[in-house]
Amino acid sequence: MGEWDRVFRQHLPLPPHPQRGRARPPARSAAFRCVLKYLHGAALSQGAQYQLRLSLFDATYHHFFGRTWRSSWRAASAAPPRSARATFNEVVYFHTSLNHPSIAAVVEVVMMAGKGDGSSQQLSCGFGIIPLFHGGSEVTDPATEDRALKLYRGTPRALLHPRFQDPVEKNKYMTVMEKSHLQYGLKSHQPLEAIFHLLPENLLISGLQTVPGLLPARGDTGDCLQKPRLMKTVTCYLERLFIHLYPSLEEFEEELLDLLNSDRLLQANTALDGEEVVVRERRLHVGVHNGLRFVQAPQVAVLVPGAELSPGRCQGVPRSGARDAGQALVLRSRIQLSEMVPHPAFRVCFLLEYVFCSTARAGGKALSGSARSEAADMRSVRWAVWSPVPGTGDTDVILPLRGGARRGPCQALVYRTPPSSRQGKHVESGTVQFHVSTDSEEHLVTAAEILCKDRDESKKPPTPSLRVPAPRRVPVSPRGPGLSVSQLVASPRGTGQTLQQDGAITHLEADLGSDAEPCASDQLRALPFTPLQLPMAAVGLQACSSRVSLSRAALARLHTAGFPDILDRNQEPVEISEPVELGSFNLRLEEADPLQGNEIVLQFLAFGRDAQDSVEGLWPRTVFLTFQFYRFPPVTTPRLQLVSTEGVLATGLAVPAQLLVRVNDDGTPTRAPGLQLKYMVDPAFLRLGEQRWFLRYLAEHSLQIDIWDGDSLLHFGSAAIKLEPLLRQGQTAVRTYHELEVATAEYEPDGTVMGREALRHGALRPLGVRVAVRGRLHLCLANIGHPCEETPEQLPAHSCIVTAPDSTVTTPGGRGCSLNTPGGRRTAWARRLVDVDSELEAALRSRRPEGWPKQRAWDLQVIDSYRDHIKGESIYQMLSQAITATRTVHAVLGTAEFFEFALKNPYGVQHTVTIEVDHPELSVILDPREWRHFKELTRSVTPVEEDMFHLSEDLKPQVYLRPSETVHIPFKYQTFSADPAVVAAQGPAGLGTGANENTHSLGKSGAKQTKLIQVSFQVSRGKPIALLRVKVEPQPHVVDQTFRFYHPELTFLKKTIRLPPWHTLPGTPVGVPGGQPEMFVRCSDPDIICETKSLGPGEPQDIFLKVAGGPSPQIKKFFVAIYTDAWLAAPVQIWQFYLHSLQRLDVACTAGQLTRLSLLLRGTAAPRRVRAFTSHPQELQVDPSGAFLLPANGIQDLYIGVRPRRAGSKFIYLNLVDVESHQLVSSWLLCLSCRQPLISKAFEISLPAGGGKGCNKRITYTNPYPSPRLYFLCTNRPDLLQFKEDSFEVAGGEVYTIGLRFAPSQTLGEEEILIHINDHEDKNEETFCVKVLYQ
Repeated sequence: MGEWDRVFRQHLPLPPHPQRGRARPPARSAAFRCVLKYLHGAALSQGAQYQLRLSLFDATYHHFFGRTWRSSWRAASAAPPRSARATFNEVVYFHTSLNHPSIAAVVEVVMMAGKGDGSSQQLSCGFGIIPLFHGGSEVTDPATEDRALKLYRGTPRALLHPRFQDPVEKNKYMTVMEKSHLQYGLKSHQPLEAIFHLLPENLLISGLQTVPGLLPARGDTGDCLQKPRLMKTVTCYLERLFIHLYPSLEEFEEELLDLLNSDRLLQANTALDGEEVVVRERRLHVGVHNGLRFVQAPQVAVLVPGAELSPGRCQGVPRSGARDAGQALVLRSRIQLSEMVPHPAFRVCFLLEYVFCSTARAGGKALSGSARSEAADMRSVRWAVWSPVPGTGDTDVILPLRGGARRGPCQALVYRTPPSSRQGKHVESGTVQFHVSTDSEEHLVTAAEILCKDRDESKKPPTPSLRVPAPRRVPVSPRGPGLSVSQLVASPRGTGQTLQQDGAITHLEADLGSDAEPCASDQLRALPFTPLQLPMAAVGLQACSSRVSLSRAALARLHTAGFPDILDRNQEPVEISEPVELGSFNLRLEEADPLQGNEIVLQFLAFGRDAQDSVEGLWPRTVFLTFQFYRFPPVTTPRLQLVSTEGVLATGLAVPAQLLVRVNDDGTPTRAPGLQLKYMVDPAFLRLGEQRWFLRYLAEHSLQIDIWDGDSLLHFGSAAIKLEPLLRQGQTAVRTYHELEVATAEYEPDGTVMGREALRHGALRPLGVRVAVRGRLHLCLANIGHPCEETPEQLPAHSCIVTAPDSTVTTPGGRGCSLNTPGGRRTAWARRLVDVDSELEAALRSRRPEGWPKQRAWDLQVIDSYRDHIKGESIYQMLSQAITATRTVHAVLGTAEFFEFALKNPYGVQHTVTIEVDHPELSVILDPREWRHFKELTRSVTPVEEDMFHLSEDLKPQVYLRPSETVHIPFKYQTFSADPAVVAAQGPAGLGTGANENTHSLGKSGAKQTKLIQVSFQVSRGKPIALLRVKVEPQPHVVDQTFRFYHPELTFLKKTIRLPPWHTLPGTPVGVPGGQPEMFVRCSDPDIICETKSLGPGEPQDIFLKVAGGPSPQIKKFFVAIYTDAWLAAPVQIWQFYLHSLQRLDVACTAGQLTRLSLLLRGTAAPRRVRAFTSHPQELQVDPSGAFLLPANGIQDLYIGVRPRRAGSKFIYLNLVDVESHQLVSSWLLCLSCRQPLISKAFEISLPAGGGKGCNKRITYTNPYPSPRLYFLCTNRPDLLQFKEDSFEVAGGEVYTIGLRFAPSQTLGEEEILIHINDHEDKNEETFCVKVLYQ
């Protein structure tokens, strides 16, 4: 066995878990230097031999990887009164790119024990875990001094148990070895980065071991890895390379193709299908291997059969009778190997690889060109290694090729050797022949010469090694032959990857010296994630400062329409002021305002069409609004009729700024225009400290308003406005006027994407979404200050510590004052016992004797018995109250509330305290990294203890307390479930009676009650030593963006949303080290799949949503919180989503042609008068078009006609509405797949742009039929083209002139206008295209 074979077989590593490589992109490898100094403890036996074994472990997947390193055997000695100690002082080096907190190094302590028969055996007596990375995926901070590693009893194979949990403290089966530890040191080792090309990843190696390619260490240390020095490299060249295969190239490939084709048919379970497997390419991988890994990525060259070359280019091929020049694979280029080192373990490795493809055959020959564009299949066929002979220069080399089940440097399955052989054994698999040469001034010397020369120069200062000068022979490329086209398309290996792959080794300490090929894993390997959907950009409705676009005359008509005045507390009108600049408020000025009461007034004035709005949808006749202010219930306003300022109802293309007028029950409008809503925010009804939360809500929140069509119940658009102008800043009252853009987001059907064009960095654009401004909403915001008798207490200062009550300590937030009583005094009325306890009342009334004296005695006897019965419970309640502390938490959706509880052991003996929490949203922070993160956020100064908690059998945390000791227990409350009042979906489900209320108060809001959570700290036998009561008071959360989706009922909505750049999110810290941080998401609905997918470093992140839709017309509402920290402390954004479930109808149609369908309507329990409404009335017609009676529990057909104007995919919404109760009965989603009609003629004209009177043109049409026909005309651009007549009748074979009127265009450019000529059934006969150039 040669030196290379010995090194290769002794250092085969176990690969990491397959999921680990796919979990995140490969990072830069981190180098470590671990010093194992001595083993100390009472568990050691004096005189016994001990050994340390070090392995790498992945706690996430319960998987050992790398290769176990073993120290030398050392005897334990003891010097009284000290315990026994075994000194090692051995240094281990390694590097890994798996920078994850679950990656650790496991140290096993092995003892040599004797048997009864005189032999010895090795026993595992303990192990320890050394963490390599902390929570930020960075190298653990280097220790300034040695560390003591805690040891656990047993063997590290316990880590493979499925119940093992990370961290180790959570596992109840782990037992610490008392008074025993391992002294070690771990730090990063940057000099090791210079030899990453020689040392494979995850291989543990000692500095005393030999690494091929390194010079020995200087001095007496013997550690060659502390300051590694590289050997000088020599450049060699391989040329005139030929490969011969047994028995001949033609027979070898014919047999190989037959076997592959038979295997293909067997897997497909089919007979001959006319396709065959053919050879597409023959490749040769050539690289230098030092026994541990490939020094550089192997070069890839394409081989060509000698028969395809000209006779003059086949020089050097042997002229034997068995083989001729045409039966060899020839390398036409020259290979340069500049990484060769004169060391016995350095060898040149060859791997012959065939590329196959399945293709049809024509005339017995494989098709070429585009017919061979199928995915390629690559198979390794043969391999060989060559060790340069010391002291030789130019020479010819012949090597036998290897194949079959044996381990090779490429770690790949290789084609088997043929069973029969007519040649010698050394050539039974074929041979590779080549000519090797070096520079004329150098030759390959032996390693002994290099070492002797190095010893002579050891006293001289080190000098950097110089590269060998360029060869004087024919020039070659610096990295050898380039890749072929098929490699760039089909090869799974990238140009920057090595051919060395990890084999499937079954056990870490198994014998790796056998030649048996490991079994392939039955786990399918997932391909890199490539989304099949175009990610939709997060184009939500952004709240911005309003601007007024109306003229002064329009504003004058608007404000003289008779809107009611907004009066202050002195009954004087509040004047309209200009809104202040956003972000210029002073929160302290608001808190110091004597007028703490706030009367918020929302006055909706008018609604107008935007000048750029398209005419696809008709302007609504009536509208209603839905929104939610603060934590008041969601509001659905009554229907508001649109009336022009002259008193005429709005119809068709109405003028801007139409008044909003309330509609009476009989359908007539009221006299007073506008809608005014008031919100009374009185501190007497606010919770403790809520006044500050309300002011912060006004300063940071934006009010999201949805506008709906009052007749069709279709969503018209949304608007958003910042509430900051409602801050009075010391004034008695403020009133501002705003004009908001009402926009709608139209989502296109999901389309597939080929390649990564849409995922390219920097190419973010609104994919699949179009935002259009539909109109403008005019409203006034006002805030009127009111005095109050008392000022509520503010939130306590940033105190995160809750102290257990005793005789000298006052609990923060523990006072029980009432906000409704002046001065905070508590008032209680005495009540009768029978009114307090129903059990006592029942006992007094049962079997009462007759007569007043007897009844009196009976009642007293019953009361005495009842007192004795409840005495124990009353005493327990009083004692529990004495040890109970209270903490109030103001919970916000997605935000973690952190606090610590000071737990004191009241006894004079030690105790193990078990912590029991009765609610899953409140938890004890067990991870010290998370604890430290929250303390940094809250700037708490209490200490953080490592390994503080132990998990009991029922996974309850336990903490050890010494006599009279006080420790701080960290708690975190975090909820992802929204308040039911908030989750109540707003939409066209109907108008309730509560919509008519104009004044809302928090005292009547019916908001969610305070949640109480009990935490018990118990010692043995369940005896409590302290109780903690946590009051959870929900607070409203800020909604940053709103998304509304329409989807078929009872199906899954799958959407990919592109996250905006992280630095644009509000609240994101500036100057975050490490580039773009990773983002995390959580959803308020646990039944919704919500996750982020990262495409690699520097690439944007996407949110993937999978939501189950309900039956039509259900509306589902949920929230998604976005975080930039891994501990999910506080979200940087909160998005709200609406999912409207509709009945789906797929329609395949042609542009400009009428397609008729019918829908089946099912009646409800009562008869209803209904009407069908559509979002695109110009493209969708319904019959009956007016209101009709839908019988109870009956069935009726609704006929629809679809005439799309443009080709492509499109959504059209159809609602069936009860016209009397204005309730949504049913809704449909029409998914149009429209194709372009065949264009028979094309015309081109030029028209002036920028106004004018338009242009009249004429075209002719000939009736191709012998009989008279009636034709109808339509166009895809009715705004640019009108017909003189919409229909005409022409005799058979006659010519008719069609009159056209082209309207002027305000924009320059080119427009394509289609003219559809349809028959009497509205089927398309011909389509003309007119290309209009506006200049």
